[in-house]
Amino acid sequence: MHQGRSFIGEITPVQGQTISICGWIYYLRVLAQTTFIVVKDCTGILQCVMPTNLDNNDLHLRLDDCVEINGHVNLDPRSQSGFELHVTSIRKISESSLVQLPFNSSSQVEKISSELQIENRPLVLRSEKSGGIFKLQASVIELFREYLRKNHFTEIVTSKIVAGGTEGGANLFQMKYFDKVAYLAQSPQFYKEQGVAGFERVFETGHVYRAEPHATSRHLTEYYSLDVEMGFIQGPEEIIELERDLLNFMFERLNSEHQATLEAFQQKPLISLENAPVWEFGECLERLKQAFGRTDLVDDLDGEAERQLCALAEKEFGVPAVFVLGFPLSARPFYTAPRGTSGAAQSFDLLYRGLEITTGGQRLHRRSELEAAIKQRRMEVASFESHLRMFELGMPPHGGFAIGAERLTAQILGLTNVREATLYPRDRNRLTP
Repeated sequence: MHQGRSFIGEITPVQGQTISICGWIYYLRVLAQTTFIVVKDCTGILQCVMPTNLDNNDLHLRLDDCVEINGHVNLDPRSQSGFELHVTSIRKISESSLVQLPFNSSSQVEKISSELQIENRPLVLRSEKSGGIFKLQASVIELFREYLRKNHFTEIVTSKIVAGGTEGGANLFQMKYFDKVAYLAQSPQFYKEQGVAGFERVFETGHVYRAEPHATSRHLTEYYSLDVEMGFIQGPEEIIELERDLLNFMFERLNSEHQATLEAFQQKPLISLENAPVWEFGECLERLKQAFGRTDLVDDLDGEAERQLCALAEKEFGVPAVFVLGFPLSARPFYTAPRGTSGAAQSFDLLYRGLEITTGGQRLHRRSELEAAIKQRRMEVASFESHLRMFELGMPPHGGFAIGAERLTAQILGLTNVREATLYPRDRNRLTP
């Protein structure tokens, strides 16, 4: 740490005050007599004014060089920060050594191809606008934790190396684990349920892995999942109301804490989900038929249907979101509780701004029912024995949901591709950086 260094955003300016700052050159303009340098650190940006002849060490300053600058404060109401720094000395700590950078941090990064952005990620993070994506995402995760802790949930940390899948082996990444075969966890679902049997209310944030064969704007093979599970529920409606309240809490704070980022992406303040409707799956099919002539959907919704349902909800309720409840049981994981005897499931999706961001529902909580469901899917009961044993230890009725952090971030900011909200995306084509 630099002795006496000041963070730009924490400076209380006093005329003539001597300060030292460190950061990256965000903007540079060299004139005959004066050089203007805008420096950016993790707290903000500041304009520095330097006599051009002060660069007597032939520093050859360039955009995105790391520098340490000493100088004295000059109050100036015309400046964005209300003051500027008159430079008395400057030291180049390190330089942006690529002679021809594809872009710099002060560029309009969103106009650069996504591939170039990923390959030069630090420059993107220094950009006020694009870096704001990941600062907002960090707040999404932080607010998720804050809300749940206040509501008696305990955070758990579970293994990502597992012996089998939670859904019978679909879309699993296989790996060699010494002399055994193991897999990367596609969900912490079983661990969440076991956590409920101990803590009643649990949550986890962490990566999950899906061997998705799709190369689309909405799919990743590794994403950050925000998982919740709670016990002693009477139905999935309680889970829906929990998520509604959670997201309203998040949205209110994001509106106040990330107003500049929302505005940079031309987004209006996030609307409360208080009026977001809960529609049964069958009702959704009927609405799609009446409004759009859709008769091609049977047991699930495609991307177009998700967009259409959100448009209908926004038109009727003023909110671009809808909870779809009661999907066909056959289309949901074996551990899902049935919704009556009609073949529907106590399972829901939350569609937000035209995209599914959540899947959740009530689970089976008796071993006998789980065994029957496993057999009905023609899977081996023995394969799930270590999990089934936990249901002999006093498992309450329970349910939960999972939110994809990248998808939620993308929808909040109106991004067209979930990769834009992923720091280092993993899909079927990318393994580096």
